[in-house]
Amino acid sequence: MSEAHPYRSRNAKGVMDSCGSLRAADVGRTVTISGWVNRRRDHGGLIFLDLRDHYGITQAVIEPDEPAFAETDKVRSEWVVTITGKVVARTPETVNKDLPTGEVEVRIGSLKVQSQAQELPLPVFGDLDYPEDVRLKYRFLDLRRERLHRNIMLRANIVTSIRRRMIEQGFTEFQTPILTASSPEGARDFLVPSRRYPGQFYALPQAPQQFKQLIMVSGFDRYFQIAPCFRDEDGRADRSPGEFYQLDLEMSYVTQDDVFAAVEPVLAGVFEEFANGKTVTKPPFIRIPFAEAMLKYGTDKPDLRNPILITDVSDVFARGDVEFKAFKNKTVRAIPGPGAGPQPRSFFDKLNDWARSEGAAGLGYIILEDEGGKLTGKGPIAKFIPAEALADLTKRCGVGAGDALFFSADAKDDRAAKIAGLARTRLGQELKLIEDGTFKFCWIVDFPMYEWNEEEKKIDFSHNPFSMPQYDRGKFLALDKDDKDTILGLKAYQYDIVCNGYELSSGAIRNHDPDVMLKAFEIAGYAREETEEKFKGMLNAFRHGAPPHGGTAPGIDRIVMLLAGEENLREVTMFPMTQSAQDLLMNAPSPANAKQLKELHLRVVMPEAK
Repeated sequence: MSEAHPYRSRNAKGVMDSCGSLRAADVGRTVTISGWVNRRRDHGGLIFLDLRDHYGITQAVIEPDEPAFAETDKVRSEWVVTITGKVVARTPETVNKDLPTGEVEVRIGSLKVQSQAQELPLPVFGDLDYPEDVRLKYRFLDLRRERLHRNIMLRANIVTSIRRRMIEQGFTEFQTPILTASSPEGARDFLVPSRRYPGQFYALPQAPQQFKQLIMVSGFDRYFQIAPCFRDEDGRADRSPGEFYQLDLEMSYVTQDDVFAAVEPVLAGVFEEFANGKTVTKPPFIRIPFAEAMLKYGTDKPDLRNPILITDVSDVFARGDVEFKAFKNKTVRAIPGPGAGPQPRSFFDKLNDWARSEGAAGLGYIILEDEGGKLTGKGPIAKFIPAEALADLTKRCGVGAGDALFFSADAKDDRAAKIAGLARTRLGQELKLIEDGTFKFCWIVDFPMYEWNEEEKKIDFSHNPFSMPQYDRGKFLALDKDDKDTILGLKAYQYDIVCNGYELSSGAIRNHDPDVMLKAFEIAGYAREETEEKFKGMLNAFRHGAPPHGGTAPGIDRIVMLLAGEENLREVTMFPMTQSAQDLLMNAPSPANAKQLKELHLRVVMPEAK
């Protein structure tokens, strides 16, 4: 429960104390407190009630000869009661140092039952793990539990801190529409049918992207909003299905450096405020180009607490004296395993099995040993690697006797990088190399503007489609859309901020030039007429004078999850949906009735049974 501000209020009958406000200085006072019965204990006739509210817990006690004993004896866990009685000091041996109210207790003079509770489907006292469906169906009970209650209050305090810090930096909070038009943000829209315009739909915003850019064109300089965003995508531990909140911000007349300088103090300050003793990266945060991140970490979301660095060793295995054919003509990445040499054979076998479960052919390895002052390699592939090649590998990867080297190989660069990145994370965990007690931030910069869609055999945007390309304007406008190599080599002023392996935010310097924007979408397969129609409002605005502008949008849910030390967004969201996007508490989604469908000019066609 919240103990930061144990409150007292005054009503017509006098002072009303909270269950977290009483201290030794209150001994002798007659008080009235209300709350839920957190625990009921019967000690040889004495009945103890731990009374809980939003602010804390107070112990109350009554003896058998007291007038209110019979009424108190009926009370059970989670009943809501009001108690009036005198505050007394606990005896030294019964003081509870774990509670702010632990030096005192209330002698029950009178008790009134405000509400009874049925048998609970999950206990409120304690922190036992219960199935997701039970917890979310009875979320109002789940939220009474101390850890969940504390997390939600942490979230509220973090949001308050962010707002204060943004305002102190000269940002102004504005609200943007919830009912809007569909936009290609990279996920499916939630569509809302229009009653007044049959066959037409609004979309819930995946992000306030176009609106915040229009705010800049409208002459407002520094905007922010704690913005709700809606995306019809599958849930996972670090992504809510359906909706989430982000610190959405935009700035005019800025470069990428200006955005970083504005955002870093806010994030560093919030994390320092709520880090609970952990260290936080001091601004300026390190900047890592996308290509370097994919090479060294195997991901664009690197956890810098992990010291392992990946090395490209394709050329070593391409040498004529290296006879390991399985790695020939492939991208090969080496992942060091510091101190892994003494591990049992089962350790390496399990890693190999794990790699196969991730879709790789396996995870080759060499165990490094010192034999009479000479470094040698052991393991299934060691015999294929001569001494000179082994020396080259160990020097490049910074390993020696007692360590191991693991290898990810694939005909495709991105696949080799992905498996290497996953192996780096796995080894960091297995070998206990992850640095505890710290939050490490970095920027990932210089994202590719486009990527190749292998399934559809076409060029797609790789990140935010509204980003400015890092390319001369005239050359960009003159690009042949069939010049695949040049296009896939283009970088954009796009950036992500990452903390401990979690992407907190994507952002960009925006494309405010209507001609460049039309060309950018044309390269991605959008006809000019389609782009003009889809982004009519934004293009029209840009043609009436648009300042250069940029921004970003750190995710509130992930910030809170990191600071709360949780691994699932469900633990820091007040009313989350299940991973399969169902609200079990309010029973959503649910069918619309015939009248509603008629008003919306809709007919439901169910999918055919498979």
